Amino acid sequence: MEKRSLGRTGEMLSVVGFGGILVMNETAEDAARVVSQAVERGINYFDVAPSYGNAEEMLGPALEPYRNGVFLACKTGKRDAAGAEEELHASLKKLRTDHVDLYQLHAMTTLEDVEQVFSPGGALETFVRAREQGKTRFLGFSAHSEEAALALIERFAFDSILFPINWSSWLKEGFGPQVVAKAKEYGMGILALKALAKRAWQEDETHDWSKTWYKPVESYEEAQLAMRFTLSQPVTAAVSPGHPELLWWACDGAETFSPITEEEIAQLESWSTELETIFPQA
Repeated sequence: MEKRSLGRTGEMLSVVGFGGILVMNETAEDAARVVSQAVERGINYFDVAPSYGNAEEMLGPALEPYRNGVFLACKTGKRDAAGAEEELHASLKKLRTDHVDLYQLHAMTTLEDVEQVFSPGGALETFVRAREQGKTRFLGFSAHSEEAALALIERFAFDSILFPINWSSWLKEGFGPQVVAKAKEYGMGILALKALAKRAWQEDETHDWSKTWYKPVESYEEAQLAMRFTLSQPVTAAVSPGHPELLWWACDGAETFSPITEEEIAQLESWSTELETIFPQA
């Protein structure tokens, strides 16, 4: 699998990242098997968070045999220093490691979130201290709003951003291009979320994918186009959704990757006009 550089860090990551939700609520045997298969497919980038149910407890043992050869990213949803420190230590214990490679502020959404982490006693104090103590090598954030992402990029020299880079929201709503351009300008590693998302669930619709809060692509062909769209942006990697079937579709798209064409973008744009996207803009 292709690997790309993570901004200015010097790290080379597989263009598909393993989303920790994949092992949430699975048996230890199933978790070990899917992690092993992912490593065999060339994935060296794993991402998890405490909010993903028991994913950390399941991922830790499954990843332990490969820990020295992979890049492990974790997150905290805590906005205060004490809460972030407590959560970091709990994550390290569950993940059976003495450090993570990337620690991220999780799901930054509002300017209030931004102010909280930068205020005295805010989570950024824990982040900087953790880097000094060797408990993390790099610092980053994930965001679900352009407003929060742009503010964070300008406030601190984060190493990476984890942000939705999704064909339907990008093409229909214009959601993403401004953030990607700013992160690239600042030399950050750009990690993509929601590459295989298609639209919002409709009211009373059967949720046939239990671990996604959105309706993912509905066919192998759609998955290949979606991955090619995201990987054609200046990103390092796209983190998979929470089901093995979707992970393997993403891997296939990465292994056969070629830049998306203007004609294919026009096709996706046409499809997106009919969709209720997952990040609608006012």
